[in-house]
Amino acid sequence: MKILLVDDERRFCEMTAENLRALGYEVKPVFSGEEAVQILEQEKFDVVITDLKMVPVDGMAVLKKAKKVNPQGDVVVITGYGTIAGAVAAMKQGAFDFITKPVALDHLQAVLEKIAEHQKTREENRQLKEELKQTSRFAELVGDSPALARVKSLIAKVAPSDATVLITGESGTGKELVARTIHRLSKRAQNPFVVMHAAALPETLLESELFGYEKGAFTGATGRKSGRLEQAQGGTIFLDEIGEITASFQVKLLRFLQDRSFVRLGGRETITVDARIVAATNRNLPEEVRAGRFREDLYYRLAVFPIHLPPLREHKEDIPALARHILNRHGYQKELSSEVMQILLSYDWPGNVRELENVLERALILSEKGEIKPQCIQFPEPALSFKSASEAAGTLWEMERKMVEEALARAGGNKSKAAKLLGITRRMLYTKLAKFGIETEDGE
Repeated sequence: MKILLVDDERRFCEMTAENLRALGYEVKPVFSGEEAVQILEQEKFDVVITDLKMVPVDGMAVLKKAKKVNPQGDVVVITGYGTIAGAVAAMKQGAFDFITKPVALDHLQAVLEKIAEHQKTREENRQLKEELKQTSRFAELVGDSPALARVKSLIAKVAPSDATVLITGESGTGKELVARTIHRLSKRAQNPFVVMHAAALPETLLESELFGYEKGAFTGATGRKSGRLEQAQGGTIFLDEIGEITASFQVKLLRFLQDRSFVRLGGRETITVDARIVAATNRNLPEEVRAGRFREDLYYRLAVFPIHLPPLREHKEDIPALARHILNRHGYQKELSSEVMQILLSYDWPGNVRELENVLERALILSEKGEIKPQCIQFPEPALSFKSASEAAGTLWEMERKMVEEALARAGGNKSKAAKLLGITRRMLYTKLAKFGIETEDGE
């Protein structure tokens, strides 16, 4: 403990400093309030012990200076018998305690020990609050794996800025959750967080939703409507599935990103908004750029600060914590058995965290007597959600062609029987045969 001892009685000050050093304290004796104030500007002390009655700078001035330069430090005032009222006034100004002259060393030591305990408790509380603050910052991003730690580190770095963020990763990895966390940790947290799912609407509706429209802009536009960008004024707009937008809309979005201004559909007025852009996609945008499906200049405008979310299969060590978090949210307080946990850990989770949540919710419904058993863990049929739209479309095309071929084989080439097996009309079957280029003999 580092102590500044202030008293204009030089002999008392030197003797007390010597006695405190003998007890293991680091003490700097000072013989005037004026010198003490100057030293407090230059050095930091855990405790200041000062006499109240000094001239021209008294102990009250030393107290005020000490609390100003180091609010976490403590001050003990020394007072004569006749100036108790001054000591009480000092306590009101933030002094920890006061001691009357003549000063007993054991009394002073007891006060310093009390201060040391008080400061230790205060520091422990500060550290605990900081830990809780850090934990709550990423409360929904559950897990401590190195992969997730890297994501949290990137979020913490970019959140205080206004940089445009591009979040990439497979479906179900939590891209919107990351976007919300970035907004919550930013200086825009008190302003709106607006979500726009770019793939959910055709281009014409997407433009009117994002930029808004004026009365008469199109049939049914009976009045002016503000778009999502205006609604996000001062806050953040999250553009999900940005890789799905058309080439013509990419141009319109690029124009906005360049100067943060736009014109409502059917309008003439140029509107400027202060909204942070966070975009997300499950597509490989650099690959889309190379294939000519996504503008390179738009990609670089969006990817000012990229954050990639790893699939759950690459950080399976987070599954136990994720499972507890999901189940606790549904009111399930028991620990999962090692058999159940092993099942969860052995699966590759193509649908990522979203699939984990769905599987556990299904397990809760199937559980008996409030306990999730191994037989309660049931996985869905292989999903296509983690594939790109083009991959999914190709896979479905192949599956449908195979079904038609199998139906024809079972029907011995009889198209009426094959159509019946498929549950479609004969005319529809001919359409599918043409679609898939399947040539058959015209047998019934």
